[in-house]
Amino acid sequence: MGKIVMEGHIIREITPLSGKDCFYIADRNKTEFTYPMHCHKEFELNFVENAAGVQRIVGDSAEIIQDYDLVLITSPDLEHVWEQGSCQSDNIREITIQFSSDFMKGLLETNQFDEVRKMFEKAQNGLCFPLKAIMKVYALLDGLSETKGFYAVSKFMTILYELSMFTKEARTLSSSSFARIEVQSDSRRVQKVQDYINRHYQEEIRLGTLANMVGMTEVSFSRFFKLRTGKSLSDYIIDIRLGHATRLLVDSTMAIAEICYECGFNNLSNFNRIFKKKKSCSPKEFREYYRKKRIVI
Repeated sequence: MGKIVMEGHIIREITPLSGKDCFYIADRNKTEFTYPMHCHKEFELNFVENAAGVQRIVGDSAEIIQDYDLVLITSPDLEHVWEQGSCQSDNIREITIQFSSDFMKGLLETNQFDEVRKMFEKAQNGLCFPLKAIMKVYALLDGLSETKGFYAVSKFMTILYELSMFTKEARTLSSSSFARIEVQSDSRRVQKVQDYINRHYQEEIRLGTLANMVGMTEVSFSRFFKLRTGKSLSDYIIDIRLGHATRLLVDSTMAIAEICYECGFNNLSNFNRIFKKKKSCSPKEFREYYRKKRIVI
């Protein structure tokens, strides 16, 4: 199953694809985005619906999305994340398709797949498709997770080919596949704290430790952090831990109690209470629901 590895402050995601799989699809309805900034070696096509106000960050690109968003990423080092932002929707749909760079490798050398190859090259910096391209493939995306075997592969290849017809109209997102957002003095201090939290979320994190890191009193730091991130420190840490927990619930066979302690929660009842408050379901219910919608083909 999938797992995650820290590289600096960026999570490198290890997907559940094997060398014999064509692609991996996760089709889910959700009320919020919680997974942290990450990257992975697999190519990714990510579709988001009914999530106006969400902030999409790809490399050094940060944009507020509208009701429909479709992005292709083909670089193993291009960090990306969809953050909740000002989105108020309680019925967000996200379809994530991840596939190996070796998928269709021979076909990409043929004349018939020349446009797909060009699209993949441009998508190394992230490629955002226009609404008319999304509408062209919407029906295919909508039913992909319900399609099995050969027909699923055929449908996915059709999606890629149809999107390649819009490569010239699609927007490149990041200025560099190794880009990082340039930050000012205050932002650097926030980044330093966020990096520390990402590295130590499994441990007890003390307010005083973080305040000392940036040369502030605890009271001043608390106000500063909320002003810059829009969240209290405790809520921010909980969201990071829950982001890791939700991924482990879906992508691992670890027991829920193991996941609780692995993600920095100090006891199981506290984990269950916080999880249900944030997700409106128990960890067990969350795992059962999302596993129904995640398929390796």
